[in-house]
Amino acid sequence: MRALVVAALMAAVAPAAFAQNVYVTADRLLDVATGRMIANPAIVIKDGVITEVGARDKVQVPSAAEVVELPGVTLLPGLIDMHVHIDSDPTLGGFTGIGFPDAYASIVAVPHAKVTLEAGFTTIRNVGSGNWDDVALKEAIERGKVVGPRIVPAGYSFGATGGHCDITGLAPSFNAASPYNSDSPDEGRKRVREIRKYGAEVIKICATGGVFSHNTEPGQQQMTFEEMNAIADEAHMWGLKVAAHAHGASGIRDAALAGIDTIEHVSLLDDSGIAAAKKMGTYFSMDIYNTDYTQAEGPKNGVLEDNLRKDREVAEIQRQNYAKALKAGVKMVYGTDAGVYPHGDNAKQFAVMVRYGATPLQAIQSATITASEALGQKDKVGIVKAGAFGDLVGVKGDPTKDVTLLEHPAFVMKGGVTYVGGDK
Repeated sequence: MRALVVAALMAAVAPAAFAQNVYVTADRLLDVATGRMIANPAIVIKDGVITEVGARDKVQVPSAAEVVELPGVTLLPGLIDMHVHIDSDPTLGGFTGIGFPDAYASIVAVPHAKVTLEAGFTTIRNVGSGNWDDVALKEAIERGKVVGPRIVPAGYSFGATGGHCDITGLAPSFNAASPYNSDSPDEGRKRVREIRKYGAEVIKICATGGVFSHNTEPGQQQMTFEEMNAIADEAHMWGLKVAAHAHGASGIRDAALAGIDTIEHVSLLDDSGIAAAKKMGTYFSMDIYNTDYTQAEGPKNGVLEDNLRKDREVAEIQRQNYAKALKAGVKMVYGTDAGVYPHGDNAKQFAVMVRYGATPLQAIQSATITASEALGQKDKVGIVKAGAFGDLVGVKGDPTKDVTLLEHPAFVMKGGVTYVGGDK
């Protein structure tokens, strides 16, 4: 009976709306692969997908098309943030959120999704949530019930009992624990299967301790090579990629050698970790902006001094290691840890990346073609070409000269629908 009710409810939900034919023109289009600016581009989008890209005088306006003209605007692909916690409220630090209803996070995820999209991030990878919030939000967005980016959800992240992905810092009488703790290779394989079953499209594990957990230190390795290797092997068998939270040097190295696809944070990186990442083709996702927020606002938000201490200790080391890894040629993707700081401020990290050695184009590539490659969606997102989704961001000026322009997009389109600028 329950299955019939669920089927009826799903059948009654209309799919997301999109414009059938859209014709977009601007002053310039940034080819993110080469850095070349294409003057006077025209882009045709049908049923949410790009069908033609070319010079304005060569591309005809389709019949009955919505025409979007953007004078003075430079277009580029919709941006990708590879490390988001869409249901996390950064104003609730430490134990200040403990009295809130369980559904609070599910509710605030909705406005977080809207401001993220309006900030120009048309795709996000959500690397851990409670109560399957990211899976549910993805469904609601795709069915046109709420506004937000494309979501690649991880569902629950998991790791060792007592580790960073567990619920730590509460007395035993609370009986608080993650339902997906994993303490052996076989348990790791089972967790992959369970989490995938309920909608995860990427697997997220915690290989080391963390900054904002209790009774863990960032440098502590908390999952063995054998555990991570089993998880990576199982996930890859199911066609899923794996992201590993790893601050500590040994955890970073072992995660790369175990076949983990992307390593998150990468704060205490050493030469062996760089060598392992280059050998294995591993991507680094280094959140080098958010300390600016956490140190300034953390005390007011209730973040405990022990967590602020860890944050201070790794901040500059992580930024210097970002510069080192970038110079060494490690593949870098754009991941911000939004949710630790306010959603919608995702683009503020571009300037920090440039300050620590990236060119503006490299920073943009990390949030477009390199991120889409790491997602396994290089022909669908992070690029403007026929067959890709009609996801576009526009800025006034040249973002390859001033990357801070991306903090204030003049135009945002997802799937051929305008959310910021244009005639909206």
